[in-house]
Amino acid sequence: MARLSIQLKNTQQKTYHFTLGALTTTFFLWGFIASFNDILIPHLKSVFDLNYSQAMLIQFCFFIAYFFVSLPAGRIVKRIGYKNGVVTGLVIAGFGCLLFYPAAEIELYPLFLLALFVLASGITFLQVSANPYVTTLGTTHTAASRLTLMQGFNSLGTTVGPIVGSLLILSAVLTDDPIIQEQHTQASSVQLPYLFISALLFILAFTFKKLSLQEKPLVPIKDVPATIVSGQQKLMLHTYLASVGIFAYVGAEIAIASLLISYLSEPNILNISHSSAALYLAYYFGGSMLGRFFGAYIMRRVAVQKLLAFNAIMAIALIVISISFSGTLSMISILAVGLSNSIMFPAIFSLGVKDLGEATSQGSGILCLGIVGGAFIPMLQATFADNYGLQLSFLVPICCYIYILYFGLIGANIRIKR
Repeated sequence: MARLSIQLKNTQQKTYHFTLGALTTTFFLWGFIASFNDILIPHLKSVFDLNYSQAMLIQFCFFIAYFFVSLPAGRIVKRIGYKNGVVTGLVIAGFGCLLFYPAAEIELYPLFLLALFVLASGITFLQVSANPYVTTLGTTHTAASRLTLMQGFNSLGTTVGPIVGSLLILSAVLTDDPIIQEQHTQASSVQLPYLFISALLFILAFTFKKLSLQEKPLVPIKDVPATIVSGQQKLMLHTYLASVGIFAYVGAEIAIASLLISYLSEPNILNISHSSAALYLAYYFGGSMLGRFFGAYIMRRVAVQKLLAFNAIMAIALIVISISFSGTLSMISILAVGLSNSIMFPAIFSLGVKDLGEATSQGSGILCLGIVGGAFIPMLQATFADNYGLQLSFLVPICCYIYILYFGLIGANIRIKR
């Protein structure tokens, strides 16, 4: 009997590590894809002669998909299961990448925006499926730590993405030869990268479909308080407050990343080319990556809410320094905000689904709805940049971090059924 128990435990452990390993690839890939938006913004801004607000439609159309798709995706994933939800997301995202080819061929900006919307719809399925899946693969006490670790691989994707995008897209169109520059400042420079990504997504979808992954939580539902589990279908106020926190966090992170290339290219900051500035995105997202890997360890020992509040304070302070000074100090402080961002998403998400029990998948849909902040906050900052200057526009993400500070200190503790 003891031997059978040990064998069962070993089998569960192997399934646990195999499942997390498979999910790691997905987290990496969607981070890699999303970071390409930050390359597309200065590139298509030049190709189509856009202002900041018009160029920011790239992020708007990408993240607005979360608003329309998150709740339906949550209901669908509840019926088809986490694994099939991941497969569905990968296939939809693959078709979105394919749309970049005709968009580039006819050089039609609205078609680029449609392609981004379809691509983001697929990633929404991945978010709704993978994030709660990770939180169920173990105890609730370590849920934030596990999700932080997975988000670390997501940040690895966002760190590598700008480097690859700069080499394949920006460096190809920014040359000193006016003839070559005219030839390459066409939208067609994005065709091959997105075709490659599309093929990778379809291969990964096929692989996931064939894999035998753990579909049920490895930890019994008794790990959640019985009073919460029994018949619980209503969400709680802290989940909605967490969704606003996700809105603020994603909006701030994306707004900063979207304008970072233009910001560092400003004469009073670094005065460098877009292709050179794009490489600094790797430091911004790299800080987030390192913070998440370290945070996965420290969040097992420090209260998640306290760590969230501390990071929000640091982000506010760093942005204030960046907009108050110029040159290298301004550059270093704005890049360091990436480190402050590191644990915010997994911390807010895990706090938002805490104590939901059977309503966890529904809560996940509500939380992923907040990712639409990546559509509105960057657009708001771009409008400020067009009217008041790029440097002062960074006051917008400061407001976002102030709300995250509130959620960490107060909002996460509220337990009122809605």
